[in-house]
Amino acid sequence: MTWRPVALAAAVAAVGAAGTIAVGALAGMEGSELTDLALLLLPAAAVTVVASVLAGPLLRRASFRGRLVAVALVAAVASLANLGALAALMFVDAHDAALMGSLLAYSLGAGVAAGLVASRSQARAVDRLTRTAARLAEGDLDSRIGSLGAGPELDALARTLDEMAERVQRSIAAERTADRVRRDLITAVSHDLRTPLAGLRAVAEAIEDGVVDDPPTLRRYIADLRVQVATLSNLVDDLFELVQLEEEAVLHEPPRARLEDVVGSVVDACRSQAEAKGLVVERSLIGAGSAACSPRIARVLQNLLQNAIRHTPADGTVRIEARRRDGAVEVVVSDTGEGIAADALDRVFDPFWRADPSRSEPGAGLGLALAKRIVEALGGDIRVESAPAAGSRFAVVLPT
Repeated sequence: MTWRPVALAAAVAAVGAAGTIAVGALAGMEGSELTDLALLLLPAAAVTVVASVLAGPLLRRASFRGRLVAVALVAAVASLANLGALAALMFVDAHDAALMGSLLAYSLGAGVAAGLVASRSQARAVDRLTRTAARLAEGDLDSRIGSLGAGPELDALARTLDEMAERVQRSIAAERTADRVRRDLITAVSHDLRTPLAGLRAVAEAIEDGVVDDPPTLRRYIADLRVQVATLSNLVDDLFELVQLEEEAVLHEPPRARLEDVVGSVVDACRSQAEAKGLVVERSLIGAGSAACSPRIARVLQNLLQNAIRHTPADGTVRIEARRRDGAVEVVVSDTGEGIAADALDRVFDPFWRADPSRSEPGAGLGLALAKRIVEALGGDIRVESAPAAGSRFAVVLPT
């Protein structure tokens, strides 16, 4: 048994005894009368301490209603016992004792009634807590308790349980999203690996079986082999960079490149792809060419430019523009291509999502997702505007 309950009960009894003596003094009691009263209070205080200590284990399994009624009963019985002791020692005459006893009996009934009424709201609150906790345990994570109106303690408990349920729900939703992304990754990568691997196997078997032996055909097969290897290499690079990109590390990287140089290198890298389709690639930096930026922006602009070239028909136009505005640099890649449907705009930056349901074009749908990840890691923003048959406009805004 710990001594804390005993010390608490003794302190409360001492305060009660001191208050009683003070009331006696104010009522005109003097000298020996106060001494006798103090001596009478000593056994009363001892009984109070013992009763309080014994009541703890007895009431531990009692309901709120039982505890409140027990408190009212203890207070009334103690008052009646003290009144009886005072009457027996002639401190109070029989008439006054009877009158005070009737008043204490009424107080007993009032205390019990108050305990029963007060316990109803707490009992209902505990019942709501129990039912909601049971539903949460059964997997109904939408269940909430709300305000109980049963006192600050139970209301705080209800808020804590609701917040816990909310956090658990968000955690499970995030886990399900991550699981779905993993499944999409496996599906997308498996699909995109199948084509280059099949091409590599076909070329290797043709060369091994001697099907191809003349130099022109062999060179053509080797060129196709190089294309398939490049496709695999790009896919692996995108996956690796998407997984390894750390936002804090990127955010604190110092800018080491000029925007003009980055745009120039990107246009040069995509020139052959554009010329093969007969596209014109225009650029206009409008005073923003000297802006400092992260070299990672080259990857962003290259993905956007390749995407624009891929989805723009022959003889179309792809344009890169840059301008300074409001303490930032905005780089826009626009095209005159096929555009994007309105219901697909919210998903263009999702990893592994492809607007082409047949997945007949190269890539795993990682380019735009990687671009968004890099831009946001640099503290910027990327937006898209598009409409079917009206082209697309991707805007990258970077802080300076």
